Amino acid sequence: QVQLVESGGGLVQAGGSLRLSCTASGRTFSSFAMGWFREAPGKEREFVAAISWTGYTSYASSMKGRFTISRDNAKNTVYLQMNSLKAEDTAVYYCAVDLVVIGGTPRKVESEYDYWGQGTQVTVSS
Repeated sequence: QVQLVESGGGLVQAGGSLRLSCTASGRTFSSFAMGWFREAPGKEREFVAAISWTGYTSYASSMKGRFTISRDNAKNTVYLQMNSLKAEDTAVYYCAVDLVVIGGTPRKVESEYDYWGQGTQVTVSS
């Protein structure tokens, strides 16, 4: 059974940093893109960042320069380093896997991702 488990969320002051982790189990995801999405209260889930199996990355424009996505294929884990956090970054953050093998720029559309974690809460106090 495929499972994605996020961790690293919590409460942080504005301007602070957090690093989220997502570890996959049940199969090897080293050949697939992995992404992060977030859902803020009262808003739709939105794309945050993604990384292909070759290391290409995509970011939402509002996160570019503040967030960095990376992966460790040996650990079946993807990370999201979040710096200069703002109150508007408060959301539940989800990781997901895209099972369509694309070596280039990873996709950004929620419906294109096949497996999802349960999410981890990030709260940024102003």
